[in-house]
Amino acid sequence: MGSRLNPYIRYNGNARQAMEFYHRVLGGKLEIGTIADFGSPDSPDADKVMHAELVTPHGYTLMACDVDGQIEDVPHSPGNNVAVYLGGDGELRGQFEKLSVGGTVTMPLEKQVWGDEAGALVDRFGITWMVNINATSRREGPGAG
Repeated sequence: MGSRLNPYIRYNGNARQAMEFYHRVLGGKLEIGTIADFGSPDSPDADKVMHAELVTPHGYTLMACDVDGQIEDVPHSPGNNVAVYLGGDGELRGQFEKLSVGGTVTMPLEKQVWGDEAGALVDRFGITWMVNINATSRREGPGAG
């Protein structure tokens, strides 16, 4: 297996809800392991997510966990410590719309100076998403980008 790079997002108690939401939007296989699953069933945090991984049909991988506000003296700061980038074809328009529900679009999805369509949003969980749709994948003709 070669190297891979993907985001690992830390949540303050709602990792399960966030990962289940991303699973509904992006599809694929979601695995969630709790603190109890990793050997501490009597912990007061037994139901919190120790590790979650979503692998989508397009090869995207998201990982996540719950934290109690701090890990290694680093304060939990949702949303400003990670951005998730999605690049690809026009299918991403629908995913952009779904991700924006309950969140804030910070840059509308529209044609950019480099020729692609791009947009950004902060989802309802405080995570920043950047979406880039390649110009070669846009529809041609009436109604095209």
